[in-house]
Amino acid sequence: MVLNKDTAKKTAELLLQINAIKLEPENHFTWASGWKSPIYCDNRIILSYPSIRNYVREEIGKQVEQLYGKPDIIAGVATGAIGIGVLVAEYLGLPFIYVRPEAKSHGRKNQVEGQLETDQTVVVIEDLISTGKSSLNAVDALESAGANIKGMLAIFTYGFDLAIENFEKKNLDLHTLSDYAYLAERAAESGYIKEDELNTLMEWRENPSAWKQ
Repeated sequence: MVLNKDTAKKTAELLLQINAIKLEPENHFTWASGWKSPIYCDNRIILSYPSIRNYVREEIGKQVEQLYGKPDIIAGVATGAIGIGVLVAEYLGLPFIYVRPEAKSHGRKNQVEGQLETDQTVVVIEDLISTGKSSLNAVDALESAGANIKGMLAIFTYGFDLAIENFEKKNLDLHTLSDYAYLAERAAESGYIKEDELNTLMEWRENPSAWKQ
């Protein structure tokens, strides 16, 4: 769920500006899942642009406070959200931890890295929501470690029905700075894509798993 329309529009514009989001409606990218897609999002590029990363840090930080007050800890989902998660934690003056996709096979065999005490309140930061599977896997790991999860904030979501269903099943609150609809609209308004390419993007969004299969 997008909390602020102006923030959603500006975030979409900034992501397009620095090519964090690449649109190739006439060609396609292949995701790790095997899905074919006319869009590829790499929000880690934000970290290379100080003014933009500060904007994202502050907007997420403000929304954390607006929604949840100040939690005990900010958690980032590895690897994409570690950087932005640290920045948000710094902005709020809070401790930071991060969650691996799975526990290490050596050493202390941690999946949650950092200091977390039982029943501490945690807000989880993500860079991108697709199906939500990896994000919710991180939430499960945090809960197993004793965390009290207040909610999750992310930079961008594709808004897939599958992700919405997954978060609803988990009964987890999700908010994002921007989403696919705002991005497509801004890309069309700015001339980044043509009208027929916009149609392609919207068709893909309706049934992404079957597109060009």
